[in-house]
Amino acid sequence: MKRREGFERLEQEIVKEKAAALGRAGERLEAALAEAQALGLALDAEAEPGRRAARLREYEAARQRAASARTMLLIQREAIGLRHHRVVDQQFPEPPRRS
Repeated sequence: MKRREGFERLEQEIVKEKAAALGRAGERLEAALAEAQALGLALDAEAEPGRRAARLREYEAARQRAASARTMLLIQREAIGLRHHRVVDQQFPEPPRRS
């Protein structure tokens, strides 16, 4: 009986850790998307060509970080058995390429 209880507790801890890891991945993606959005707004407000080019580089780097965070979220989802990612596409759309 004790062995079974220990196994069940361990299973519960594993499920909690999977959920926590998925939550952290989602939080990292949200932060990366917020950064990209803020840099996109700064890019839109910049009129001076030299500074605009610098803002564009910053935005592109943030967009790449968001893409990486999104990939990590998808990997976490697949690791727990979630194979369809339409909800991720809807809730966390990728920032567009800018010029």
